[in-house]
Amino acid sequence: MASEVVQDNSGGDERPQISNSAAANVAEEVEELKLLQDAVYALPTHAVKDFFSLGACARCIFRLFGLCQKISSFPSLPTATMNAMLEKNVLGRDRDDNCSGSAERKDSGSQQLSSQTFVLEHAVCRICLGILDYVYHDEKEILVKKDSAYEFAKIVAESVKQEHPQIDSFSLEVSLPPVVMDNEQVVRSFMRKKYGSEHWFLQKTLTDCISIKDALKLSILDTLEKLLGTKSNLSTFRIRLTYETSEESRRKPDNEEIDGCKRRKTNMLYTADEKQASETSGSKNFAEHENKQYECTEGFAKDLEGHGSDYLKFQLEKESQPFGLVFLCYRCPIYIGGRYLKYSRNVSQTCWMIEDERMGEASVEVRMLGTGRPFLVEVQNAHQVPSEELIKEMEMKINSQENKLVGVKNLKILDNKGWALMREGEAEKQKQYAALVWISRPFNDDDSKTLSSLQEMQILQKTPIRVLHRRSPLEREKVIHWMKVEKIAGSCQYFLLHLCTQAGTYIKEFVHGDLGRTHPSIGSILGCRGEILQLDVTDVKMDCF
Repeated sequence: MASEVVQDNSGGDERPQISNSAAANVAEEVEELKLLQDAVYALPTHAVKDFFSLGACARCIFRLFGLCQKISSFPSLPTATMNAMLEKNVLGRDRDDNCSGSAERKDSGSQQLSSQTFVLEHAVCRICLGILDYVYHDEKEILVKKDSAYEFAKIVAESVKQEHPQIDSFSLEVSLPPVVMDNEQVVRSFMRKKYGSEHWFLQKTLTDCISIKDALKLSILDTLEKLLGTKSNLSTFRIRLTYETSEESRRKPDNEEIDGCKRRKTNMLYTADEKQASETSGSKNFAEHENKQYECTEGFAKDLEGHGSDYLKFQLEKESQPFGLVFLCYRCPIYIGGRYLKYSRNVSQTCWMIEDERMGEASVEVRMLGTGRPFLVEVQNAHQVPSEELIKEMEMKINSQENKLVGVKNLKILDNKGWALMREGEAEKQKQYAALVWISRPFNDDDSKTLSSLQEMQILQKTPIRVLHRRSPLEREKVIHWMKVEKIAGSCQYFLLHLCTQAGTYIKEFVHGDLGRTHPSIGSILGCRGEILQLDVTDVKMDCF
């Protein structure tokens, strides 16, 4: 009960008194509790008895009869008090059906509820298996039971604060085992079959009875917001409660972590195509699971029609132990996109290692110049989201390095659409190069005209010999959009070749032919041997970052 210290003008003594606002809050809570008791009293006695006999907990009964919203307004309401409410509803009305209900309810508001609770036949609820009674096994397989939604929310909030002391918002997720959905469907089928023609059932709307998952979230969401000091919305920071059977816990690999809504092995790097394939595969598996789940629950409903409540009890007795619960808080991946420039030929485009030894030291290294090449960095489970000012500071720090090997531009924070932006137009984008070329004979004006006249030229490239050890042996059709030649003064066998090609074209092989694996090539067009000595990327025609 809220109180404040008030100065007594007569004697100067300080004593606690209830403030007007606190008194108003207490009065409001008492009135709301009376309304809740009235709502419970109005429940159909015979139906409540049926669910007690099935082994349902008080919160599941309130949920199934459309009182979840009212119950959630009292997060500190103990389980024992809820059981007492139902006991008063079921047993009290049986004792005296002819008594005036209004007089009895009037007294119930001022009198303390009976401490004696309705004793359930089973250790945990047969429908939610302890989820709505906040019973679970922790990661050490110790059985934990919290008496109210508030106490359970405190445990969740403490777990979040340990890893992420400061968050600006959060999104609450709940993952339940398939058996919970089975129980949910078979119970609703039972209710439709047994009470479908009764007046109280016909008055219920589809939104009155909510799922176990939604009931759990509703019961703790407001309390979590208060304990964490922030609001719940579509946030990139997720709080996930994962309930698992003991069998599921044993199957789960030890080296997995959360990435968005999916689990994936640590230290796994995804290319854009691999990530897309993974997401597609995950969606397909989820859809297949949903279809099987639907067929299964539809089968329950049909069997229920034929066998009645005995079949319902049989289904609910398939699982009787509380689930294991894993608290997990994480931030969805943050994507930082931009364009990079590479000024040094001594910095490889990619790290090529064989048996811990760098390969390709003598090969032609490529600089990335011009507007730069788009890149994307994925930051997993960041403890804070960097501000625009911090991103600009990062860009300036990279560009001010003394060695000037690399540079970046247009850095910005992106959402999960960053991958889509990188993939968009990837196959059709054009890249421009400047290559220093040597040929085995003097280069003349006719050669220059020949190369400059070639536009939208189709070439066929087999996977280059230099990368066959790590890439599939394929044939690729590529397009050389245009070429321009710049002569080098004082040299008759060297020239600078400017060209624009389709993305994915192997430029080195286009010059020397790769023993005939690329055709046509500069060498075959000019009828001589050609070699590439230096290569720069001067532009990437891609509207990204």
